[in-house]
Amino acid sequence: TPRFRAYVVEQRVPSYTYAEPMAVGAVLPQQGVVYRDLPAEFGPQGYSYTVVNGRTVLVEPGTRRIVQIIN
Repeated sequence: TPRFRAYVVEQRVPSYTYAEPMAVGAVLPQQGVVYRDLPAEFGPQGYSYTVVNGRTVLVEPGTRRIVQIIN
């Protein structure tokens, strides 16, 4: 949503450069990526978000697996 995109920009989460093709199901590395908890107002609890190659992604915290690419 536009509100969530604006929120992510405000949080200034650094973008991680990912060399592999970015897709749902890809597992991100543990080091070098800034993971933040997804606020309740933007979606289900238990997920994290980060920015990869300039795009916001939702991630399962335990596996670091991408579950949704937002923009």
